[in-house]
This record gives sequence, C-alpha cells and structure tokens, in this order.
Amino acid sequence: MAKDVVIPKGMEAYYNDFHFAPAIKDGDRLYCSGQIGVGEGYKVSDDPEAQFTQAFEHVKSTLEAAGASFDDVVEMTTFHVDLQKNIQAFMKVKDNYMADPYPAWTAIGITELAFPGALVEIKIIARLP
Repeated sequence: MAKDVVIPKGMEAYYNDFHFAPAIKDGDRLYCSGQIGVGEGYKVSDDPEAQFTQAFEHVKSTLEAAGASFDDVVEMTTFHVDLQKNIQAFMKVKDNYMADPYPAWTAIGITELAFPGALVEIKIIARLP
C-alpha cells in the first residue's frame, strides 16, 4: 500500500518550512510526528498545562484530518523536559483526551526540545478506522 501525507489545516508550514509530514497514513496505520504545544508564531506558553493542552489539540487535529480520533490511538510516546516536575500536570491534561482502554505509553525525560521553552512532544501511532 502507498503511504499518504496528512497535513491538517493550519499545519502546512510544518511541511513547507521544516520539511516533515505531520502524519503519514500507511495501510491501516497512522504515524504522527511529535507535536509540541506551540501557538501562533511558534510561541509556547509559560503555563505547562496550557502547553500540554495545545500539544494534545495538535494531535487531535492531526487525527481528525486522517479520519481518526483518540479512541484509535494504540501507542503514545512523550518526550518531557522536567519530566518529574510536570508529569502530574501532564497526566491531568492527558486524561481529558485519552479514555479507557488506554494506549501503550512511554514517557521519556530529555533536556530540550526544538522550540525554546517547550516542555513536551507527543508522538502517536493510531489504527485507521
């Protein structure tokens, strides 16, 4: 099967400026690039919960552009700056998006992300309905 690029409305700059696909459909799977909680002008909020919410909203729009939802997520990998400091706030936001049965999840602590001040990057794999 051929792979298809998924570019949600508003994310065209990621593909054009940074030369990566927000997601790729490959057969019955969707592979989403990591999403950071950036807003307009690639700015990140000083509020961790606002950043985490924005990152999940980017994941949501990517899933929807592919015809999927959070219910279709089978694996999530998250990369965290200050993992121990922010994990409880992250889990609080995550639970607003992910429902039982939960996907497999790996959380990795790191020193920095591509955008200054970013605290999390969320990468998912979903099955396509």
